Amino acid sequence: MDLMKALYTRRSIRKYKNDPVPKNMIEQLLEAATMAPSASNSQSWSFVVIQDVKLLKEYSDRAKALFLSLTKDKPDPHNYLKILSDPDFNIFYNAGTLIIIYGSDQLTAYGDCCLAAQNLMLAAHTMELGTCWIGFSVALLDQADFKAELGIPQNLTAVAPLIVGYPDFIPSGFSRNPAQVMIWK
Repeated sequence: MDLMKALYTRRSIRKYKNDPVPKNMIEQLLEAATMAPSASNSQSWSFVVIQDVKLLKEYSDRAKALFLSLTKDKPDPHNYLKILSDPDFNIFYNAGTLIIIYGSDQLTAYGDCCLAAQNLMLAAHTMELGTCWIGFSVALLDQADFKAELGIPQNLTAVAPLIVGYPDFIPSGFSRNPAQVMIWK
């Protein structure tokens, strides 16, 4: 698949088959991620791979509880509180793999990690895998006790939590607004 086709056909996948993604495919995705540009070639990213469905369900429950506690008194225009209050809702959509891209405390790490995430998502799409960025999980993934539990250095920050798996459903068309060019001189 050429790059332009991948850019125009990649979708966020929220329904996965139960088939596990083999280790060699995950390694290819990680290698693709590390091909991303980074400021001064700093490569300020680190990766955590979790392929344990029961553990991911536990993390989903913990992340939902934390997110609800942090947002209970805030406006809820997207109806997240109702969705996250459902005990059957899994923020990882029952995917079998979670890849978390952590960034260092370097100023440019966030951008570097986002570039690595985009490479990973496009590479997954070309390998007929689906991905979805799970923002609901960031608060949990950044907690000191969570990092200690997994042995993640405290100075790292969770940037891009990406689920990966074989799509069971691929959404059809979607639209994007045209580029809003503010200034072109």
